[in-house]
Amino acid sequence: MLPLMNKRILSFETWGSGAFHAELLALMGAEVINIEDPQQRGNPLRRMGSLYLDEEKQDNEGNQFCLHNKKSLALDIRTKEGLGILHKLLPASDAVINNFRGSLPEKLGITYKHLAPYNEKIVCSHLSGYGRDNERAGWPGYDFLMQAETGWMSITGEPGSIPTKVGVSVVDLLGSVYGALCTVASLYHAEQTGKGCDADTNLFDIALNCLCYQGLWFLNDGFTAGKQSRSAHTTQVPSQLYKTADGWIYIACLTQKFWELFCDKIGHPELMQDERFHANENRLENRQALTDILDGILMKKTTSQWMELLSGTIPCAPVDDIRQTFENPFVRDSGKIITVPYDKSQKRTSVEFIAPPFKFDGEMFNDFRIGPALGEHTAEILESLGYAGHEIRELDEKQIIVIPNDKRKG
Repeated sequence: MLPLMNKRILSFETWGSGAFHAELLALMGAEVINIEDPQQRGNPLRRMGSLYLDEEKQDNEGNQFCLHNKKSLALDIRTKEGLGILHKLLPASDAVINNFRGSLPEKLGITYKHLAPYNEKIVCSHLSGYGRDNERAGWPGYDFLMQAETGWMSITGEPGSIPTKVGVSVVDLLGSVYGALCTVASLYHAEQTGKGCDADTNLFDIALNCLCYQGLWFLNDGFTAGKQSRSAHTTQVPSQLYKTADGWIYIACLTQKFWELFCDKIGHPELMQDERFHANENRLENRQALTDILDGILMKKTTSQWMELLSGTIPCAPVDDIRQTFENPFVRDSGKIITVPYDKSQKRTSVEFIAPPFKFDGEMFNDFRIGPALGEHTAEILESLGYAGHEIRELDEKQIIVIPNDKRKG
């Protein structure tokens, strides 16, 4: 059994951080009901970018990475009837999660104070931009804003370049992981105590926290390392990009042992005896001289030739683009890509997903299901709560819920 198989999560998601937070819980076995706003046509990810899986352009690829294996309930909880439906879902649910700006959970009535009367054990997990308890609670917050304000852009890229963000939405993804950790920890607490709680984290604090040792350097000694040439480690040498005959390779000798093994492997043991490179502090002082020497050596062979010689002994990696990454035999042959049947298109019969990066008892989640259409499970969920057909139709007519045409009855 997956660890969250008996848990039901009610998820209010907008953009990626909240959606991937819930996705991680789904991949651990939870039943996730994605409660989407009919007035906003659901999560904006449903319309992000120009790539769709289907010809009708209803199934956006920017959305599928974090919507699969969920149910979709299109419900406007700003209405009395919609909030009543949410309350009816609570007794059989374990957590309500959201990634709204910090001021909204209180206004929408989805904090523990509001929901505990319907289920004392309910966990309310909030992933906001800046938190719910400060002057920025009402601010919208996005990944790149956090990278800008917490210093990430000032230490990313080559020295002298303009401020640069990381190429993937790493703060959003970290927000999802921190959010999921808060949710899982709070679920455990509720099981132990019989009471739920509010659990909070936010993108700004997460980005700030991830400055880790570079943050401590400044706080305690006023030192900032700044951008490092060739994506080098700030204190360990050699640990950076080097040129090869046909591209680049990253070498990371973070210990003296690896430095000495590296010198032997590349056939230049004399480098170990050079006073400029004898210990890490010497190599740090003479990094550019060592870079020039290693470039000259490594440019005599291709990246793949060096990888064949060094990998498994010396920490190293080729610098691949996205195509090379997914054509890598290590990725293709070790179950890191999962193929799922697809029946919404005339041009494709399957869709590929990236496998989850965790296993339990050696087993990885592989029951991937294509993400639902907006409101696909609305009628089914309301019927399970005891709503009659005419009541569901009335809610649909009032636009308090959304039911896709192929799910309408009578």
